[in-house]
Amino acid sequence: MTRQPVVAVTAGEPAGIGPDLCVALRPRDDAQLVVVADRDLLAERAALAGRVLDWPEFDPRRRPTAPITVWHHAMAAKCEPGTPDVRNVRYVLDTLDDAVDACLARMCDAVVTAPVHKGIVNQAGVAFTGHTEYLQQKTRASQVVMMLVGGGLRVALATTHLALKDVAAAITRERVGAVLEVLEGDLRRRFGLERPRILVAGLNPHAGEGGHLGREEIEIIEPVMDSFRARGLHLIGPLPADTLFTPAQLARGDCVLAMYHDQGLPVLKMHSFGGGVNVTLGMPIIRTSVDHGTALDLAGTGRIDHGSIEAAIELAVSLAAGA
Repeated sequence: MTRQPVVAVTAGEPAGIGPDLCVALRPRDDAQLVVVADRDLLAERAALAGRVLDWPEFDPRRRPTAPITVWHHAMAAKCEPGTPDVRNVRYVLDTLDDAVDACLARMCDAVVTAPVHKGIVNQAGVAFTGHTEYLQQKTRASQVVMMLVGGGLRVALATTHLALKDVAAAITRERVGAVLEVLEGDLRRRFGLERPRILVAGLNPHAGEGGHLGREEIEIIEPVMDSFRARGLHLIGPLPADTLFTPAQLARGDCVLAMYHDQGLPVLKMHSFGGGVNVTLGMPIIRTSVDHGTALDLAGTGRIDHGSIEAAIELAVSLAAGA
C-alpha cells in the first residue's frame, strides 16, 4: 500500500467506555483514523476528560486527509454513562454496518471495534452473539476465525461464543477443517508467516487419553490434521490443553488453535489483558478489536486503560499497510 491506511474506529455501546477510548485517540503519522459515533456523545465524554473535541467531519464519499475525523451517526436517545438504552441499539449496529461497508467499498482499509453490549442488543430483539458472528454474516464470509494476539501469543478458536454444553457437538470434521483452512491461510497472507506452525489443542482432558476420556481427538481432530499434513501444513497435536501453554510447547508453534473460548483465552488474557487484540480472520476486510468488554461502571470516569484499543489500531494499521 503506497498511501496511508484509513482505519474506521466504531465507538460501540454508547453507555460503555468505547466513546471514552475514542476521544483519547491521538493523531498518527502512519494512518488516518475515522471515529464512527455520535459527535455530541464524543464531545460530552471529551468534556468529562477535560478535552475539547475539534475533529473535522468525515465525508464518506472521499478518503480523509485529516489525521482524525468523525463520521457522525445520531443516537436515538440521550445516553447516560453506565446505563445502556435499548433505543440506541440500532445506532450501534448502524455504526458497525457503515464502517464495514466503507471497508468493502475500499473507502476505509480496516475497522477497529470498541465493545458492544450483547445483552442490550438481544433485548432489542436482534439475535447477537458477538462481533465475530455478526461480521461473518455482514461480509458473507463462509468461515471466520476469532484469533487473539497479545503477550507474545496468538490464540485462535475453533468455536466462539457458544455454551459449553454445545461445544462437543460443534467440533466436527467440517468445522475443524474449515477453521484450519482460514487460520493457516491468513497467518500466511495477513501475518507473513511462510509456513505457520499451528499447535492444535485436544477437546478433552489429556487430549482424550487415548479414547478413555473422549473420542473426538481420534475420530475428528486427528483425521483432519492428517489430511492437512498430507498437503504440507505444519500442525502439531492434538495436545492436552493443560500443558499446551507451557513455554517449551509454545516455542514449537506460531499460533495455538483452541477448541473453545475458555480453553484458550484465559491464558492469553492473563499475559496480555488490557493490551491484547481480537482479530477476525477469513473476512474480505481487516477487523481488529479490544480484548475487553463495555466496562459500564467506568464509563465517563476517566479511569480507563487505553492499551487494548491502541494495540488494536496498531495491528490494524500494520495489516492494512501490508495488504
